[in-house]
Amino acid sequence: MKKHVNFLILLLFLGVQVMAQGVKKNTSIRSGELWPDTDGKHINAHGGGVLFHKGKYYWFGEHKTAGRGGNSTLFGVGAYVSDDLYNWKNAGIVLKVEEDASSEIVKGCVIERPKVVYNQKTGKFVMWFHLELKGKGYEAARTGLAVSDSPTGPYTYVKSFRPNAGQWPMNLDPELKHRTVGMEQLKWWTDEWRREVEKGLFIRRDLEQGQMSRDMTVFVDDDGKAYHIHSSEENLTLHIAELTDDYMDFTGKWSVLAPAGHNEAPAIGKRNGKYFMITSGCTGWEPNEARSFVAESIWGPWKPLGNPAVGEGADRTFESQSTYILPVQGKKDAFIFMADRWRPRNPIDGRYVWLPLEFEGDKPVLKWQDEWSLDVFNTKYKKKSAPAAKGKASAK
Repeated sequence: MKKHVNFLILLLFLGVQVMAQGVKKNTSIRSGELWPDTDGKHINAHGGGVLFHKGKYYWFGEHKTAGRGGNSTLFGVGAYVSDDLYNWKNAGIVLKVEEDASSEIVKGCVIERPKVVYNQKTGKFVMWFHLELKGKGYEAARTGLAVSDSPTGPYTYVKSFRPNAGQWPMNLDPELKHRTVGMEQLKWWTDEWRREVEKGLFIRRDLEQGQMSRDMTVFVDDDGKAYHIHSSEENLTLHIAELTDDYMDFTGKWSVLAPAGHNEAPAIGKRNGKYFMITSGCTGWEPNEARSFVAESIWGPWKPLGNPAVGEGADRTFESQSTYILPVQGKKDAFIFMADRWRPRNPIDGRYVWLPLEFEGDKPVLKWQDEWSLDVFNTKYKKKSAPAAKGKASAK
């Protein structure tokens, strides 16, 4: 009997060893390719953001499914954990959609671009995301909130709403607050219409119900203040809004960036006391040329710096769309540009483009790297070939 038990233990041990050897450990980042997690499965965390907490990185993203309906949220927000940025362990669905049809996050709604930040004062992990209600297309344009005591959840859904109802932006000319030009008087996409958008046409329209909030990110500044940055005004203008001290609401203090500029997919960082931002244009699911901005204050004014990408494929941001600027811990001025290659016909197959950021003065610069490691931040960047144009990326 003892021999049989020992034999079974040996078989079990060998089985574990074979399984462990079957998943090859990642030692670099290869943009645009399948990125296996520690179980050997392609990472499913699209439109994501990364939180660093107590020595570990936590990657949160949209959990996609196969087929044309895969952009609807059928499971929830997924999370992965890593200590080296190469190898990610699946932590499962940390915010689950609900079966109750009366819930705002019922199965079949749309949850996009989840971002999690840690609040030092409350000890809570706070998740913000773009929420579209089930069966309503993209007309809801709401921001959603969930909270947890642990980075890997479970997260409890709190509410969704349109931000800054009844609040005017700080940088809108006071004389424009009561301008009487109506939507019905204008033809869309004319020069006159664009000028009126710049003068707050949609801000006035949505003042009472709150401003639209679609593609978004959250940024925590050096002083602990947090900001919610989102595309608004029918995706024409970016809004920068201050969050309360607990990061769970808006203070009512906000400003506009590039009114009528048609920016979305904001990703923000801070370097040498200045804020920089990378965005995309709006071209459906198709990729487009990225934009970049710099400002000395989070509130602006923001100076446009043009396309941050250079080289072959720069006019389509290497077939990707920005989602997050990831600071690399322990390395000064080291940032990773996180982006997605969307696959609308089979969303689960979407790929990730992660590239190290360089800077020319204040301007962030993106150069294609077929394969790279974090050592690049310790040495000079090496030029590599342009990417194969696979997959699609861009606005929704």
